[in-house]
Amino acid sequence: MKDIRSILQQINTLEVRGEFANPKVNKIFIDSKKVKPNSLFIAIKGTTTDGHDFIDDAIVNGARFIVCERIPFDTRSDVLYIKVENTRKIAGIIASIYYDHPSTKLKVIGVTGTNGKTTVATLLYRLHRLMGKKCGLISTVVNYADSKLFPATHTTPNPVELQRLLGKMVEARCEYCFMEVSSHAVDQHRIEGIKFHGAIFTNITHDHLDYHKTFENYLQAKKAFFDHLPETAFALTNIDDKNGRIMVQNTKAKIYTYALKTLADFHVKIIEKHLNGTLLQFDKTEVFVNLIGEFNVYNLLAIYGTSILLGFSKEEVLLYLSMLKPVDGRFEYFVSKEGSTIIVDYAHTPDAITKVLSTINDIKKESSHIITVIGAGGNRDKTKRPLMAAEAARYSQKLILTSDNPRYEDPEEIIADMKKGLDNDELKKTLTIVDRKEAIRTAIQLAKKDDIVLIAGKGHENYQEIKGVKYPFDDRLVVKETIK
Repeated sequence: MKDIRSILQQINTLEVRGEFANPKVNKIFIDSKKVKPNSLFIAIKGTTTDGHDFIDDAIVNGARFIVCERIPFDTRSDVLYIKVENTRKIAGIIASIYYDHPSTKLKVIGVTGTNGKTTVATLLYRLHRLMGKKCGLISTVVNYADSKLFPATHTTPNPVELQRLLGKMVEARCEYCFMEVSSHAVDQHRIEGIKFHGAIFTNITHDHLDYHKTFENYLQAKKAFFDHLPETAFALTNIDDKNGRIMVQNTKAKIYTYALKTLADFHVKIIEKHLNGTLLQFDKTEVFVNLIGEFNVYNLLAIYGTSILLGFSKEEVLLYLSMLKPVDGRFEYFVSKEGSTIIVDYAHTPDAITKVLSTINDIKKESSHIITVIGAGGNRDKTKRPLMAAEAARYSQKLILTSDNPRYEDPEEIIADMKKGLDNDELKKTLTIVDRKEAIRTAIQLAKKDDIVLIAGKGHENYQEIKGVKYPFDDRLVVKETIK
């Protein structure tokens, strides 16, 4: 519980109206349906609904403190109305106050970029736990406060949930928190109220234009994260990405760089590539890691650089780096009885598809064929659909277009959009199988010895979303059942 007077002293208000019998705030909510007695409700205007329309519902459910941008015409005398300029911005700040500013008691490291966020954040969490540190993780896949698991629903949770998770980490005596920071989270002010110790930029490519509308808007959303870092923080950026320097050009944080192809603060050389791992050279030290592909080498380099910046020795970091395993659904591979390899990967952007397939192309035998199974999500960025299909076709000897998470769209129309990226020759080697399970099974059955099947798009996900319903579905389970 928190005294409302303490909260009011720490935020900027435009007007406070009403009375309160009990000054203690029981909980904070931004969803009127979840409100409990004597709680504080923050009315936020969303993309489809406006929390101000549900203020009465929140009061009926027990809210006694209302934070809003406009006070309702009909007010109640037993409710305290707190008018602020921007409820989106204030939500995280109020939640931070309520949970006693948890981010100031942790070293919070944010990871942003189009691809690699989950791998970098998760492997940083695993690495530092191997080194004996208590850590928290906030990711697309799962959230942790030390060893305690909390389910994940978004890449970056809403601001109230985010501060609650950080509070749980403080309770668990964590020293570090490694978290994904999505462009949506920056744009929607979900990370307000968090003091970041460091930030990592992985890369930026075509994605989320359904939300941001233009690539420039998307880039600026990512950049805003670095623009608002304090002087006490560090900013680690990938300068092999053409936008890597742009990300940090206005930051107050101390800038560090990493790269494979450019002179940088942190650099690594690829010595050998194998299907079960990669031999790397950091300065003069060779290390074999269990991750595959150049894109994963960038991820490992970001992890290495961050760990050094957090004060760990090179020898200790490299020792535990060699023990890390791939993140669930990220280049996770299986071998069939026939001798083919099946790879499940979360790649769901044109750039990610290119990177995964070019990696497979690098390590496969000359006689091996690549069979790719791919779909595209419904009610999301439509412009990337033909680009994804084109990249998949470019590297594959056989392409199977299928359903991903169609959501409220017709899967066949999504596939038709993807086909627009294929020429006549590419269409000849393409099959359309709307049923994803059947598409995966067909790909595995078509694969001969030494062939490689890539199942792209869903990775770790254990559901398929159709018409608002999430049905149990896991690419990895389908693979295991099929190769049995």
